Amino acid sequence: MQQRLTIPKDRAVEGVSEEAAFVRGSLVRHVSIMSFTSSIGLMAIFAVDLIDMLFIAMLGNPALAAAIGYSGTVLFFTTSIGIGFSIAAGVLVARAIGAGQPDQAAGNASSVVVVGVLISVVTVLCVFLFMPDLLDLLGAQGETRALAVSYLSIILPSMPLLMAAMVAMAVLRAHGDAKRATLATLAGGVVNAALDPLLIFSAGLGLEGAAVASVFARLTIFIAAIYPAIKTYRGFARPSFSALRRDFSSVSIIGVPAVLANIATPVGTGIVTREMARFGTDAVAGMAIIGRLTPVAFAVVFALSGAIGPIIGQNFGAGLHARVRAAFLTALGFVSVYVTVVALLLYLLRGFVVSLFDASGETLTIVLLFCGPLAFAQLFNGWVFVGNATFNNLGHPVYSTWVNWGRHTVGTWLPVVFFASLWGAAGVLIGQALGGIVFAVVTVWLAMRMMDGQLRAAASLEFSQHQRMHILECRRH
Repeated sequence: MQQRLTIPKDRAVEGVSEEAAFVRGSLVRHVSIMSFTSSIGLMAIFAVDLIDMLFIAMLGNPALAAAIGYSGTVLFFTTSIGIGFSIAAGVLVARAIGAGQPDQAAGNASSVVVVGVLISVVTVLCVFLFMPDLLDLLGAQGETRALAVSYLSIILPSMPLLMAAMVAMAVLRAHGDAKRATLATLAGGVVNAALDPLLIFSAGLGLEGAAVASVFARLTIFIAAIYPAIKTYRGFARPSFSALRRDFSSVSIIGVPAVLANIATPVGTGIVTREMARFGTDAVAGMAIIGRLTPVAFAVVFALSGAIGPIIGQNFGAGLHARVRAAFLTALGFVSVYVTVVALLLYLLRGFVVSLFDASGETLTIVLLFCGPLAFAQLFNGWVFVGNATFNNLGHPVYSTWVNWGRHTVGTWLPVVFFASLWGAAGVLIGQALGGIVFAVVTVWLAMRMMDGQLRAAASLEFSQHQRMHILECRRH
């Protein structure tokens, strides 16, 4: 019994496919490499978004920056659906690989793509129908609202492409190939960065030029991700109705809660945006800058959920429950160190950040607040990301749904409204951060309790099997 519960060293694990790279070796190394490698691609995309904001700021119209802020909230909603299905793909593929079932992994990946693309098409149509109402709900008005409609009308139709690309990158990571997933996002970032100045300034398209550049970037990411997933790993089987019907249940069990959990995030962002809109365009512009700056500075935190998922999934599929728990604790320690270092750097560079965006008034106050104590709040976001990845890969995605919705509704709205009444626009961000702390602690507690239960169940099962073998041995003699 004891032997099964120890963490395996650098050796082959009996009965586990050689494709399952994460069931052996140093967990610190796996978490670090997967997180940093995945974050490079994310950072490229987010850095381009940040450059978009810099270019738009050069046009000298605050309404343009605010329009990006409102549009970003709507796009966050559509992208969250893609994230949910990529989580489902990562979980199902990693488990199948850990269990030595590559054909099952490919079939599951194809089913997730088909369902995800169909849902993304329906989502785009619905957003187009209700776009004015959504922007009104967020507090957009006048010129800012018209600019946001124009921007969204160009970029929204590319959502199915992004959906398929995100699933393909999840498949690559599930096979342990974070490098190719990173190269795909890097390629998209390069295309976007190259087209931005040409379309925004040279072609005189302004905000619409930034949207067109983003569409070409999404197309590039799709091609760069889907090709190696198929060519190198045969990561997708030929889609068929019978396979879709067979896999629909398993895809839905993980995919639906994962999508619902991720949709909660833009709902919370919408609440914050609406409250911030009460304090004027400058406040919304400040929040839009933070929205672009945060994922660049904390790209590793955002990548951690996708990075830790395959590690936990493969070890869970291989029945290595003690190693699952160790991976979870390693990820928590990793994100704690990373956030502390980056938050201190942001504080030291706060003057440069302010001058970069030529921030003043309410915008200046908000940016300085973020580059000060609120940057440390990303630690608790990291805890939630790790916890959600653990829930999803251990077969309890509903926990992610409840935690995320609680955090982004009650845990956002109540503290945001309360602290906004005390400290204005700055209070909105303070309330959002404080609400996140409570639910981060709840997430870690739930995850630890769940993993401890699985360890006890595994130990009990193994003890029972040992007893049966002992009884059979006695009967032979």
